Amino acid sequence: MIGEIIAIGDELTSGRITNTTSAFIARELFQAGHEIYAMHTIGDTPKLIGEALKRAIRRVDFLIVTGGLGPTTDDLTNEAVAEALQRPATLNEAILEKIRSQLQDPDGQLDALEKLAWLPEGAEVLSAEERMAGHLLVHDDIPIFFLPGVPVQAQKLLVDIVLPRLAGWSGCNKYQRMRLYKTVGLPEHEINKRLMPLEQEKQVAVGYYPVDFEVHVSLSVAGSSAEQGDVLFNDAEERIQEALGDHIYGTDQETLAEVVGNLLRQRRLMLSLAESCTGGLISSQLTMVPGSSEWFAGGVVAYSNHLKEVLLNVDQDLLRNYGAVSEQVARAMAARLAARVGTKVSLSITGIAGPGGGSKEKPVGTVYIGLFYKNKVKETLHHFSGGRKEIQELTAQTALDTIRRVLLADAL
Repeated sequence: MIGEIIAIGDELTSGRITNTTSAFIARELFQAGHEIYAMHTIGDTPKLIGEALKRAIRRVDFLIVTGGLGPTTDDLTNEAVAEALQRPATLNEAILEKIRSQLQDPDGQLDALEKLAWLPEGAEVLSAEERMAGHLLVHDDIPIFFLPGVPVQAQKLLVDIVLPRLAGWSGCNKYQRMRLYKTVGLPEHEINKRLMPLEQEKQVAVGYYPVDFEVHVSLSVAGSSAEQGDVLFNDAEERIQEALGDHIYGTDQETLAEVVGNLLRQRRLMLSLAESCTGGLISSQLTMVPGSSEWFAGGVVAYSNHLKEVLLNVDQDLLRNYGAVSEQVARAMAARLAARVGTKVSLSITGIAGPGGGSKEKPVGTVYIGLFYKNKVKETLHHFSGGRKEIQELTAQTALDTIRRVLLADAL
């Protein structure tokens, strides 16, 4: 099915809050086999809301609208819908009773919250268990799902209720399969070149999406039956994997940190980190993964030479003779930390993130990544470009990918 997403809120159009909810909805719909015709972000203006709704109804199979369902005077979505679609607001007694039961002082608060119970005529509550329940309105045979603007509430309703309802709604006789491949180390134009033959297949669609320093490749296959869809999908997936090889680090919602963690867990290895110019960024990404304590021992942010000596046992002579940003120090940081804490894998980072601190011999963006594994240590030299933040983020990604590739090869 083809859908449209409309996000409503002055806080979004003013830039005070980033609209992450629409991105989440789009990803989930994509994974469920739906196409998104357009995404809009508009303010709390009834005329704009009505125009956007009426325009979308004429061109898509379903709509998802977020925001503007709250109790305050600037929450105007339901009022705009009632006027634009000529569906007068109607009191939903079930919602009103639910609100009343959750209030400690109903007489003092009910008037302020009663607005939540007034819905456009014909609206069906999505979840009677939630005060910000969201609702479904079918207009001209087009389902319109209204979800709260609070991200966690909208996401829960989408996954638990909206996606299952859409799956049962579609009368489409096509069987669709979709997957997102996440890659590192190849530019978008090279990926496009390698996959161009696959784009010629009529029932196969390939998309390319640069995301920070990665390129994500979407594969969408439509068959007239489940069997045909599976055959087409498996063939296309095999061709993508053959063309991109180990540049593919994961699929769908997987992160590079999560993939590295899974490899460490499977091999029953513990990792330690010695970070300098990344300032703990890699450690932060790893600890975002649930269960990371199973395979991540921890990290040391040794920014100064003094801490490199005291915490990592890096020889003062190495720092004096070669400098903190050097292959010798990178190797020492990784190996000495592994020896000190007893991990089988240890990674080190030392570099110049800028904007100052560079020289002709070691310009800004010079980064050494050291890796200790199987009682061996090696370092790699990288020259990254960009601002301080970009250099730090690219260093973190490259470091994680370095661990991934070594673990896959099981050798330095």
